[in-house]
Amino acid sequence: MPKEIANKTKKEIHPHTKFMNYTYVLKSRKDLQLYIGSTNDLRKRFRQHNNGEVFSTKSRRPFELVYYEAYKAESDARKREQSLKLRSRAFAQLKKRIENSVK
Repeated sequence: MPKEIANKTKKEIHPHTKFMNYTYVLKSRKDLQLYIGSTNDLRKRFRQHNNGEVFSTKSRRPFELVYYEAYKAESDARKREQSLKLRSRAFAQLKKRIENSVK
């Protein structure tokens, strides 16, 4: 590996990873229901859900991540989350697209 690359941090090599925002869908292994959320740190938020640190999903653990979308702007991720939560047609279309992932 060239010296100039070896001295760079992960953040410098992959700057997008720090600044992405996500809309995600989790599936409860307990009740098989889906949960929609958004975050700027998908791995951390997934751990929080499975560790029981999120009040709204604590009783539905454990979860598996079945889908996510990445956005540069937080507002876009939140807008998509709200669309999926409030517009049943949008969520129905997404579930149809990922039907094998949510089985």
